[in-house]
Amino acid sequence: MSEFIKLDNVRKSYRMGEVTIHALEGVEFTIAEGEFVIIVGPSGAGKTTVLNILGGMDTASEGSVQVAGTDIAGYNERQLTRYRRDEIGFVFQFYNLVQNLTAKENVELASQICKDPLDAELVLKEVGLEERIFNFPAQLSGGEQQRVAIARALAKNPKLLLCDEPTGALDYMTGKSILKLLQDTCRERNMTVIVITHNTALTPMADRVIKIKNGKVTKMIMNENPLSVDTIEW
Repeated sequence: MSEFIKLDNVRKSYRMGEVTIHALEGVEFTIAEGEFVIIVGPSGAGKTTVLNILGGMDTASEGSVQVAGTDIAGYNERQLTRYRRDEIGFVFQFYNLVQNLTAKENVELASQICKDPLDAELVLKEVGLEERIFNFPAQLSGGEQQRVAIARALAKNPKLLLCDEPTGALDYMTGKSILKLLQDTCRERNMTVIVITHNTALTPMADRVIKIKNGKVTKMIMNENPLSVDTIEW
């Protein structure tokens, strides 16, 4: 598989009053196209900062962030907006659905702003919501709302799907079904999927595991035979 993402000496610092906080201190890793990747580490390790930089929602203070051969670290605001809109799908811990729009309308909202969107109803069927297309978020369970959020991300037809603790607000079985959906999406679409989590029990399902602690990559593991999430218990 070809190299799709490469971070080289990525640093991120924030000024809070007179104090400088170093969120990332020389992060380096590569990810191949079509991989299912888990970035794991404790709270405050820098996982979300890495995800935000990869997604163009934040910028690196130093270093290069290569995505599909382009260094997005040098992008201006207009370029970052276009990158987020056209290249990236986001799935968050909390679903961020528009409450007065149906499931279909929530998905269409995202697909209307990108270059090559997929059909909203088709994607909702693919995530198992064919019976819920015209329901509002308040009429859906937590797991169903997260499936709408995933459908919204997939409808953009992104090159990269970024998931920030996507099962954090869900019960065990529902969380497992969401992870299965993400894993299947990666395999079936050859889409690069990155999931950040603090749950180390999930790492056997990934092609690549990146461990982050105190703003640094402490270990990177390749799983030659990643497990289906169905077989993992935690």
